[in-house]
Amino acid sequence: MDILISEEKGVRQLHFGSDWVQGAMRIARPYALELEYTREMMAPLLLNPETNWPRSALFIGLGVGALPKFLHKHRPNCKITVVEISHAVVAAAQMHFKLPAFSTNFQVDVNCGADFVANAVSKGNRQFDLIMVDGFDGKAKVGPLNSTAFYLNCKALLSDQGYFVANLLSNQKDSAQSKQRLLNAFNGHTLALAPCSSGNVITLAHSGAGFSVTEAELYANSLRLKEETALNLSNTVAKLIAVSPKV
Repeated sequence: MDILISEEKGVRQLHFGSDWVQGAMRIARPYALELEYTREMMAPLLLNPETNWPRSALFIGLGVGALPKFLHKHRPNCKITVVEISHAVVAAAQMHFKLPAFSTNFQVDVNCGADFVANAVSKGNRQFDLIMVDGFDGKAKVGPLNSTAFYLNCKALLSDQGYFVANLLSNQKDSAQSKQRLLNAFNGHTLALAPCSSGNVITLAHSGAGFSVTEAELYANSLRLKEETALNLSNTVAKLIAVSPKV
């Protein structure tokens, strides 16, 4: 895999041998979420605003490390596991994108995400409050990360308070099938937000945590989150309300 780094107007970007942006970091704000879709992937923080949640999180696909970096900074007690298939991507994130030092609460496993979750299920010793999947190759392919078996394994690893989040692309030929696989795996307990301007579609799922947060609670949680972290999810609140009659 060819790893390319570019910079423009104070933003550093990661590419896998093409112009397609795999991740971005504003150099002056390295722990902020620069890309719209990464901000939307933090929607579970609106559904569970407790400051001690999530207690544990699994990220599949590292990129520039934007998502785990943000959570590590603002939820320092959360035990974070990142699974990334490429040593080169991990090295790029360390050298160019301020990936946190590895510690008890921040681990990176160079592995296939699908194999990792399958092995974790077989051992029965991992439960995560949050699972985020954002894994693509240079051709925007996700391979086994977009399969019913993978989604079922992720579901099996969720805690009772857990949420699953995946980044899909609306321009993929099988985007409708991807959503259907999620629906089937999570027994219909899924939401798909309206596409971002980039074409990314953020999907949320759970196996018991629920989506039953009122509109007033969502806006209150959004305001609190903005005050605590500077993350503005007001647009995400509107998207959540639009797709869920319970919200």
